[in-house]
Amino acid sequence: MKTGLTVAGIVVVALVAGAAIYMVDIDQTEEASLPEVNVSVEEGNMPEFDAEVGSVGLTEEEVTVETPDVDVDVSMEESTVTVPGIEVTPPEDENN
Repeated sequence: MKTGLTVAGIVVVALVAGAAIYMVDIDQTEEASLPEVNVSVEEGNMPEFDAEVGSVGLTEEEVTVETPDVDVDVSMEESTVTVPGIEVTPPEDENN
């Protein structure tokens, strides 16, 4: 039953694809051409930018978290560990 449905689905898809190909008729009515460009060499100038950027720093702080002790009874005890943090400083606004 599944094989029959699969074959029927493939036939339907093939028929739809075939019909779609024959339903579209595109004819080129005019040849394409590239525009004519005249280039003269003159001195140029690169743009200059003044950018104020912020900074991102990686910080560390000590926090206390609960961790299991080494014994089999799995009781929780507090331990102090170092965790990473992010410090973001936006650029300073010169207009204010």
